[in-house]
Amino acid sequence: MSSIQVRPATLRDAKGIAEIHVAAWQDAYKGLLPDAVLDAMSVQKRQAFWREAIDLCEPQVVVAHIDNELMGFVGFDRSRDKGTPSSTGEIWAMYVNPVHWDKGVGLALWDAARDGLQEEGCTKVTLWTYLRNERALRFFELAGFKRELGSAKTTEVGGTRLEELRLHRSLV
Repeated sequence: MSSIQVRPATLRDAKGIAEIHVAAWQDAYKGLLPDAVLDAMSVQKRQAFWREAIDLCEPQVVVAHIDNELMGFVGFDRSRDKGTPSSTGEIWAMYVNPVHWDKGVGLALWDAARDGLQEEGCTKVTLWTYLRNERALRFFELAGFKRELGSAKTTEVGGTRLEELRLHRSLV
């Protein structure tokens, strides 16, 4: 059996990343978001977004694969939150194809993002997730992230209001 490999994403990965992004949203957010919103997600639009992100290296994007079959991706860079020091990094997005959940892909991606952020001089990392996204909360809390008290905010996605929560952890 091959082991999970991680590498920087290339422009050729954009479509696969978009397919994973859409599939993960449609599975993870079922019941959180209306079916119409999830069904309307476009691989083509996500592909354009990820092509630009990879091209501009903003965020840095890493993919996990076995024998060149993409399994998941993570986008990370400096924190986008106002008022955070330049030594604070952020996981902008991390998704695994649902057929590969619970196989160690998320851990491989987190390890790569942590290493990349440390190489950039980051000493802390944050991320935002939906309060009702229990799978993500469980994963990140097992990876050492803590809920940041007072960070909850309401965001609107496709006409549905969801609570988001910021998580944080040290990188040193």
